[in-house]
Amino acid sequence: MTQQGFTLWLTGLSGSGKSTLTTALADIFRERGCSVELLDGDEVRTHLSKGLTFSKEDRDINVRRIGYVARLLARNGVIVLTAAISPYKDIRAEVRAEHEAANVPFFEVYAQASLKALSERDVKGLYKKALAGEIPHFTGISDPYEAPINPEVTVHTDRDTVAESISQILGELERRGLIGRGS
Repeated sequence: MTQQGFTLWLTGLSGSGKSTLTTALADIFRERGCSVELLDGDEVRTHLSKGLTFSKEDRDINVRRIGYVARLLARNGVIVLTAAISPYKDIRAEVRAEHEAANVPFFEVYAQASLKALSERDVKGLYKKALAGEIPHFTGISDPYEAPINPEVTVHTDRDTVAESISQILGELERRGLIGRGS
C-alpha cells in the first residue's frame, strides 16, 4: 500500500494528553495498514538527546532533532506522530518551514488544557512540586510555553474525551486529504 507520509506534531503542556492521543492515533493508523512511527519527546530525550538540559538552547536542540527525524521518515511515506511539549513558537515554526521546504506535510495539533485540570490529573505530582518552586524550569510554571497561534487543530483535552479529540484530528486530516476516510 502506498501512502503519503506526513508529520502530525502534538504540542501542549506536560499532562495535556499528547502521548495518549498519539498512541491512540498510531493504533488507528496501524489498523488501517499504514506505516507509522511515534516520536515521544521523553523517549527522544533518552535516546537521541541524552545529556541535554532543560535550558532553552537544549530544548530547541531536542525539538530540532525530533523535527529532523520526523521529516526524514515522513518524506519516505511514514506517518510520523510526535508528542513533545516543544514550548517555543519559533522552533516549531522552523520545523514546519523545513518540512514545507522538503514538500513534507506538517500538521500541528495543540493539546490544550487548563493549568487547573493539569494539576488535578497530575499523577506524578510534578505541577504541585513546580508550583512550590521545587522543580526549576518547569514549562508552563517557571518556564514559558508559547501556545500555537494557528494550529491545524486545537483539542481541548480538559473538556473533551480522547475519542472526541481523535475524531476531530482524523476529521481534519481527512478534510485536508492527508488520509482517506476510515472504515
